[in-house]
Amino acid sequence: MVNFSKQFDGQLVPEWKEAFVDYWQLKKDLKKINLLSIPSHNPPNKTETFFSFLRNFTVSNHRRDHRGVIQVHMKLASSMSRGDLYETELLDQLIDSEAAKDFFSCLDLQLNKVNQFYKSKEKEFLDRGESLKKQIEILVELRSAIKEQQHKGSGSAQDDKEDPSITCTLSCEEESTKDKAEQDDLLQDSSTDKYSDRSEIPPSVESPRPEETCKSMMRTMKREDSKLRSLSSRSFSCQGKNLKINIPLTTPSRTLSAISDLVFEDLISPSSKKCGPDGRKVHINRTRLHHAEKMIRGALVELYKGLGYLNTYRNLNMLAFVKILKKFDKVTGKEVLPIYLKVVESSYFSSSDKVMSLADEVEELFTKHFVGQDRRKALKYLRPQHRKDSHGKTFFIGLFTGCFVALFTGYVIMAHITGMYQRQGDSIYMETVYPVLSMFSLMFLHLFLYGCNIFSWRKARINYNFILELCPTKELKYRDVFLICTTSMTVVVGVMFAHLSLLTKGYSFTEVQAIPGLLLLGFLLVLVCPLNIFYQSSRYRLLKVIRNIILSPFYKVLMLDFFMADQLCSQVPMLRNLEYVACYFITGSYKTQDYGYCMRTKHYQDLAYAVSFLPYYWRAMQCARRWFDEGQTSHLVNLGKYVSAMLAAGAKVAYEKERTVGWLCLVVIVSSCATVYQLYWDFVKDWGLLQPNSKNPWLRNELMLRRKFIYYLSMALNLILRLAWLQSVLHYSFGSIDYRVTGLFMAALEVIRRGLWNFYRLENEHLNNAGKFRAVKTVPLPFHEVDEED
Repeated sequence: MVNFSKQFDGQLVPEWKEAFVDYWQLKKDLKKINLLSIPSHNPPNKTETFFSFLRNFTVSNHRRDHRGVIQVHMKLASSMSRGDLYETELLDQLIDSEAAKDFFSCLDLQLNKVNQFYKSKEKEFLDRGESLKKQIEILVELRSAIKEQQHKGSGSAQDDKEDPSITCTLSCEEESTKDKAEQDDLLQDSSTDKYSDRSEIPPSVESPRPEETCKSMMRTMKREDSKLRSLSSRSFSCQGKNLKINIPLTTPSRTLSAISDLVFEDLISPSSKKCGPDGRKVHINRTRLHHAEKMIRGALVELYKGLGYLNTYRNLNMLAFVKILKKFDKVTGKEVLPIYLKVVESSYFSSSDKVMSLADEVEELFTKHFVGQDRRKALKYLRPQHRKDSHGKTFFIGLFTGCFVALFTGYVIMAHITGMYQRQGDSIYMETVYPVLSMFSLMFLHLFLYGCNIFSWRKARINYNFILELCPTKELKYRDVFLICTTSMTVVVGVMFAHLSLLTKGYSFTEVQAIPGLLLLGFLLVLVCPLNIFYQSSRYRLLKVIRNIILSPFYKVLMLDFFMADQLCSQVPMLRNLEYVACYFITGSYKTQDYGYCMRTKHYQDLAYAVSFLPYYWRAMQCARRWFDEGQTSHLVNLGKYVSAMLAAGAKVAYEKERTVGWLCLVVIVSSCATVYQLYWDFVKDWGLLQPNSKNPWLRNELMLRRKFIYYLSMALNLILRLAWLQSVLHYSFGSIDYRVTGLFMAALEVIRRGLWNFYRLENEHLNNAGKFRAVKTVPLPFHEVDEED
C-alpha cells in the first residue's frame, strides 16, 4: 500500500505546493502528542471503560457533538477577501495538553489558508471565464458581420477567395455605462503558438443586424492593461470609444503586416480613423479574425486546465484533512474526526460548486463555437490523454545500449591497432571521417544529458512541461530520449566500425569515402521525413524552434526558443564540424580527396568566424526582442553577456588562424572578461544562488534538493568547466593523442556543463513560478476596449 504522504506529494500541483495543507508539519505535531501527557483525573478501571464504551453507542449524535472534546468557532475576518476564519477550542482532557493545542492551532491555520487560496483562485478563474464569454460574444458577432457582408458584397466565390478581408459598416452609439473591472497580467509569459496546429470548424451562427454589432461590442468588453506595443493591434475610434483587435507579434508576417498597417493608417489615411455620425467603414481582416479565434480557443483550454487543477486542489486537501484527523483519533483515542470534518465540509473550499459549474460551461462553449458541436473532439482538446510508457521501450534501450558498447569497444580497439588517433596517424581519416563521428558524438551526448535532465526534473517535481511550454501529450519522456540516443549512436558507431573495417581490409578512401556523407544525409532525411514515424511531432517541433532561433528578431521569444538557443551556444565545435563536413561534400572535395581545399578557401575562413559566434548572435537578438516586448532592462544586460561571448569566440578563431602573441593576449583578456560575466549570470541570475542574506548560506531560501553540498559542488564544477577555454591557449597534449581528440574531450566537457546548467536553470524558473502560484498559462485575449488616453 502506497504511503499517503508520497501519494499526496505525487499528485499535488507543484506550483501550488505552498498553498496545500502542510501534511508533513501536521504529522510532526501529531508525533509530539503522547497519550500519557494528557491528564486524567479519575483513571477508569477495565469495568468502567467497558461500560463507558457501551454508553458511547447509545448517546445521540447531537449529544455526542455537544459534549465533544473540541469545539470549532467561526469568526469573521477583518477583510472580505480573506473569508471566514476558524479557531478550535479544546475541551475535556485535551485542554491541558500543549501538544494538542499546537496541533489544532496548525490545523486551523491550514484550513484558513486553504479556504483563502481556493477563494482567490476561484475568483481569478471566474473573472477569466466572464472575460472569455464576452470575447466569444464579440467573436460570434464579427463572424456574423463578415458572413452577412460576404452575402451582400461578394459577387462570386472567386472574388471571395481573392479578397482576404471584408469591409463591414458598423454604427456606433455612445454608452452611458462601462465595465470597470480590469484583467490582471493577461499578457505575462503567454504564448499563442502552442495552439497553432489545432484545427477548427466554426459553426454556423445566426447573424445579427450589422448596425447592432458595434453597440454590442462596446457594451460587453473590458479594459485590459496591455504590455505589447501599439504595432500589435488594430484600433478605430467611434465617438470616444476605441475598439482594439490585439494580435501579438509572434511571427515575421504579423510583424511586417503590423508595420505596414501602421504606416498606411498614420501616413496615408490618418483621417480614416475618425467616425462620422452615420458610422464608418471598418476593414476586418479575416486572417486576424482567425488568429483571434485561436487565441480565445487557447485561453479556453488553459482555463479548463486551471479549473481541473483547482478541483484536484480541493479533493487532495479534503483527503489530507481526513487522513490527519484519523491519525489523531488513533493516537489519542478521541473522536475528533466527525466534529472537525463537519466544519471542513461546510467550509468554503469544500462547499463551493462554482468551479464545476464553470468547467461544464467551458465544455459547452468550446463544443458549440470551436468544434462544430462535436463533444468528443472537444474533450480531446480539453482532456488530452497522456501516452503510456511500454516495457518494450525499456527493452530496446537495454538492447541498443549493449550493441553500442560492443561496437564502440571494437571500434576503439581497431582504431588503436591501426593508429588512426595518434599524432602520426592517417591524416586523411582524421580530416574527413573523424569530424562526422565527433559531430554525432557531441549531439547525442547533449541529447542524452537532456534525458537525464528530464529524469531529474521529474524526481524533483519540477514542471518542465509548463516552463518550456511543451505539449504533455506529445513531449518526449526520458525513456524516449534514451531510446533515440542509444539507437542513433548504435547506427553511427556501427557505420564507422564498418567503414574502418573496410579500410583495414585494403579498400581505398576513393571506394568508401561516400559512407560518412551518406550517414549524415540519412539522419537529415529522417529529421525532415513527412511520414508520421520516428517521433514526427518532436522532429517538427525541433525544426520550428530552429527556425524561430534563426529569425529571432522577428519571432516572439518563448522559453523553449531561448532555452534551445543556449544549447547551441555550447555546440559551437559541433557546428564547426558540420560546416567542414558540408563544405567537403558539397564542393566535391571528396572526389579529389583534397581535404585541405575548404581550409584554404577564403569564403570558408570567413564563414568560420560567422559559425563561431552565430549562436551567441541569435541569443543576443532574442534578448533584444524580449526587451522590445517586455521593456525590462535586464534583457539588455543579458544581451551584453552574449556580445562578450561573441568577441571571445571571434578572438579565438583569429588566434587559431594566425597564432601571434598579440592575438593570444587579446584572447586571454576578452575570454577572462566574458567568463567572469558568464559566471555571475549563471550563479546569480540563472541559478538564483550566491545570495548573502539567505537562510541557506550563499544559496537561496528555497531549494529543491535536500543535500546542500550538491549546490556548492555544482558551482565549483561550473567554475572549472567555464575555464575549459584555457586549453586553446595552453595547448596541453595528452601523450601521443591527436589534438582533434583532445578538442572533442574539451567540447564534451562544455556539453556536460550545459547539462548541469539546464537542471538549475529550470529549478530556478520553477521556484519563481511557484512563488507566483502560476500553474497555467495566461493566454492574451484579442478584443479590448481602451480610452483615448491609452
